[in-house]
Amino acid sequence: MQINLEGKVALVTGASGDLGRVMARTLAACGADVAIHFHSNQSQAEALRAELSTPSTRAIIVQADVACQSDVLKMRDAVGSTLGAPDIVVNNAVSQYDWQTILNQPIEDYEGQFRSNVLHNVLMAQAFVPAMIEKNWGRVIAISTECAMQCAPTQGAYVSGKRGMDGVLRTLAREVGGNGITVNQVAPGWTISDRDREAGSEIQPGYSDNVPLKRRGDDQDIANAVAWLASDLAGFVTGAWLPVCGGNVMPTI
Repeated sequence: MQINLEGKVALVTGASGDLGRVMARTLAACGADVAIHFHSNQSQAEALRAELSTPSTRAIIVQADVACQSDVLKMRDAVGSTLGAPDIVVNNAVSQYDWQTILNQPIEDYEGQFRSNVLHNVLMAQAFVPAMIEKNWGRVIAISTECAMQCAPTQGAYVSGKRGMDGVLRTLAREVGGNGITVNQVAPGWTISDRDREAGSEIQPGYSDNVPLKRRGDDQDIANAVAWLASDLAGFVTGAWLPVCGGNVMPTI
């Protein structure tokens, strides 16, 4: 049994980032053509496009502010005119900021997290789901975080955005499920990426000791979960919030 995405078009937002690059590579390795979204890191996006473009795989880059409706619509048109309407949309992009306590966090950071999490997912759904409805097949996959369950000190703005995103996506799952479209979330833990490998910071005993699997996950672990949810193997899974964190958080029933 293999994950086969041949004939599918995937769009990954934030694909020039650490986790996004591996998601794009993995979806391409499964046979999908890939639209690589970036906001400001064009050089990284160009390098990834060159890496993924082969005689059997089409890869393009698209620039957009995913919290801006006009940008998202332009991205939809650009992808549609070159690769075709995406079958798989992975909402991975998120804005970064300095974490502080709720009493000290600037209001602008809450607004930024609302825009890059909630509005990002709303605008992507409005732009790309109608074509999925026409095909009666689609995958919407959003990247959440274990922090949404932890609610630890200084996570307030981040958690508020991710929890708002969760409500939008669970509602969307109910609204479009009858059209053959699944809507799911992947929730990484503190994940090893190229940034850690370059800095030599992969080992974090203070974190890993509390993880049941006694290690940090890596970017490929996250990409594998995304690829599975994108495939027909997960065709009867929707509305899920899937923790990929070695059991560091465990949703209860």
